[in-house]
Amino acid sequence: MAAPRLRSSLRGALCRQLLLTLVVFSFACEACKKEIFNIPSKLEADKMIGRVNLKECLGSVDRIQSSDPDFRVLEDGSVYTAHAVVLSDEKRSFTIRLSDTKKRTQKEILVLLEYQKKVLRKRHAKETVLRRSKRRWAPIPCSMQENSLGPFPLFLQQVQSDAAQNYTIFYSISGRGVDKEPLNLFFIERDTGNLYCTQPVDREEYDVFDLIAYASTADGYSADFPLPLPIRVEDENDNHPIFTEAVYNFEVPESSRVGTTVGVVCATDRDEPDTMHTRLKYSILEQTPRSPGLFSVHPSTGVITTVSHYLDREVADKYSLIMKVQDMDGQFFGLMSTATCIITVKDSNDNLPTFRQNAYEASVEENTVNVEILRIPVEDKDLINTANWRANFTILKGNENGHFKITTDKATNEGVLSVVKPLDYEESHQVVLEIGVANEAPFTRDVALRMTTMNRAVVTVHVKDQDEGPECSPEVQYIRIKENSAVGSKISGYKAYDPETKSSSGLRYKILHDPKEWITINEGSGSVETYKTLDREVITPKNDLYNITVLAIDQDGRSCTGTLAVSIEDVNDNPPEILQDYLVICKGNMDYVDISAIDHDSSINGAPFYFSLANTSPEINRLWTITRVNDTAARLAYQKNAQFQEYFIPVAVKDRAGLSATKTLRVNLCDCTNPVQCRAAARSADVILGKWAILAILLGIALLFSILLTLVCGIVSARNKKAFPDDLAQQNLIISNTEAPGDDKVCSANGFMTQTVNNANQGFCGTMGSGVKNGGQESIEMVKGGQQTLESCRGAGHHHTLDSCRGGTVEVENSRYTYSEWQNFTQPRLGEKLHLCNQDEEHMPSQDYVLTYNYEGRGSPAGSVGCCSEKQEEDGLDFLNNLEAKFAALAETCTKR
Repeated sequence: MAAPRLRSSLRGALCRQLLLTLVVFSFACEACKKEIFNIPSKLEADKMIGRVNLKECLGSVDRIQSSDPDFRVLEDGSVYTAHAVVLSDEKRSFTIRLSDTKKRTQKEILVLLEYQKKVLRKRHAKETVLRRSKRRWAPIPCSMQENSLGPFPLFLQQVQSDAAQNYTIFYSISGRGVDKEPLNLFFIERDTGNLYCTQPVDREEYDVFDLIAYASTADGYSADFPLPLPIRVEDENDNHPIFTEAVYNFEVPESSRVGTTVGVVCATDRDEPDTMHTRLKYSILEQTPRSPGLFSVHPSTGVITTVSHYLDREVADKYSLIMKVQDMDGQFFGLMSTATCIITVKDSNDNLPTFRQNAYEASVEENTVNVEILRIPVEDKDLINTANWRANFTILKGNENGHFKITTDKATNEGVLSVVKPLDYEESHQVVLEIGVANEAPFTRDVALRMTTMNRAVVTVHVKDQDEGPECSPEVQYIRIKENSAVGSKISGYKAYDPETKSSSGLRYKILHDPKEWITINEGSGSVETYKTLDREVITPKNDLYNITVLAIDQDGRSCTGTLAVSIEDVNDNPPEILQDYLVICKGNMDYVDISAIDHDSSINGAPFYFSLANTSPEINRLWTITRVNDTAARLAYQKNAQFQEYFIPVAVKDRAGLSATKTLRVNLCDCTNPVQCRAAARSADVILGKWAILAILLGIALLFSILLTLVCGIVSARNKKAFPDDLAQQNLIISNTEAPGDDKVCSANGFMTQTVNNANQGFCGTMGSGVKNGGQESIEMVKGGQQTLESCRGAGHHHTLDSCRGGTVEVENSRYTYSEWQNFTQPRLGEKLHLCNQDEEHMPSQDYVLTYNYEGRGSPAGSVGCCSEKQEEDGLDFLNNLEAKFAALAETCTKR
């Protein structure tokens, strides 16, 4: 502690006294030096006058003595005045004795003190510029205490240049605190170089002032380089440490282990860092509620941790700590401040839910389902409405058949026991359940307590008896019936029973649903018999069961429903069926064609199939052969000498059970490259009349005869009235197949519609049938009188009636034809029409009385009676688009698309 005090005294002495110039001269004297110090004539006590190099004189020194009591020497060689000294003479000397007791050596250093009065002079203006061989002044460390009490101005130190020994020097300073903010804080005496401070300084605002000192002569010449002069402000412990927050809020689980970190508090101090003024120490002053120490704080870091196992939220859920921080490392004279720390204890599942009692009882009627039978309350000290408090109930024993279910009421935390599957009084009068309860969150206590984390209770459920209806058990019952069984065949059916008596007596049975209505049931016994013939192939899919819904009813009207599943056993009642009808073989490109068959019976009565040629002519047997390909297919091949034509080949196919069928295949041996070509040619060459076409032709013939009958009736009635004049035609029958606009429609007296066209034709004619030429149409007309034939009235693209042949307008009279007149008119014309209808386009006899519907020559408007003839060109069929609705339907039926 002596060295710092001497250094502090030295700094003060140097700031208040003249600068000592130490000139040391060395000479050899027993390996030691003589030291010479230039000092002022007056010295105060504890003033440093210089320093000697002790180690240079004696390497190891353990004892230092001064021969002059007015001076003392420190271990580092610093020489201080022990008392105030006044030099009466210009010189004074004393000896420093150095001893090494271990080596038993001793040496002396002679110190000479000289006083020389300074003689100042002014630099002559004609003198040359001073030559600076080296820098002759250096910054002198200087400091001042912050918040100093004065007196002000406060002397800090004296600045002096070596040039002052020879010239009159004036001093000045600049920098912050002089000509920069804060202004005028420092000033220096111009002549002496004494530096002063004018007011107290706060280190936290200004920790150092970097001044620059200048030395100049009277004429403004810089006698020396500018001298940096830092003034350091010594810190004073004038700032309290302050917490970063006034109130800290932390949370910690109640089940935390010892040493768990709760939070960190922190404080700051504006005083100088890394000093005792900012060395802070934290501590806990007070804890509320008061209890044995639960928390501690690290004195240096401010980390708060738990120090006890007894942190229980159920005892206290919040703690308040008064935290203290103090500088000077917590010494009693250090400055301090406080803050509040609120620690909230978070809930943990450290309390098990417990039943209020160990045994409960409940009752329920048998066959009752989805009813609540008991509520079981529990107690839990953990935080309400959290996972640590909510209970989970479990049925541990007694619910092996799944009759019960237990849930938790979220509002009350009670266990709700319900029946979810009907109970049977006849099976058991009571059921004993063992119920366990635990929390949603896992238990957090130690391992020893975890072994008993589930509380248990026993619930006895009493089952009440009730009169119940019949029971269909099993619900699905199976029987087997062979298909095609005789109607009335009896088979054992469905059986239900009364659960009270375990008997089926007194029960009635009814069929609720029978998809095909094949089965009837005996109302008393439940046996069934066939009502219709069963066909397995009707069921889809065929291998599925035929399900019948049966209702069983007791004497009180209570019922149950069951299913009678009928397995229909297959009988070989379906022969194999060949899929193909018409086959085309392109001779040269194809040597054979494959045919295949299917069987609707089960596999036991199905494939493999056996194919053969059945009842064929010798020619077919010579030209055609059939061979097996696989279980369901065969290959039909021809001989090389077979001719191009259609063949009708009967093929027999037999299943594995021996049931067979024969089918005649139409095989077209064609000269083609692709079978499609041959099929297209066949469609264009032949007209195939289907059953609908034949029916349509018959209907057309019936319509024609009905028209003729109507005309006959009209002629007979006309005989009793006025006859036609020879030059007029009356009571015309017109059947028109055109809807061309512009025709005038005149209603005859007898109710028939007469159509007239204003284009005239010569002659008077009557026609039957219809003809087509260049898109025109002609109607069936019948007139009385005239000598015209079927060729006498040929239209040129127009629709002709009787009126159009004669020209002018027909005046209708109430006359009728006689039977002889009608017969004479119709017989030759019908014969001619039938003769034309029996010929084809080349006037050759026709086989099917079907003619191509086109123009057959001049004077012959008769067309084909049939409507199914195909046109070689599609353009010739355009008229079909304009037919009336009935004829359009007929044409669509007759024409093979």
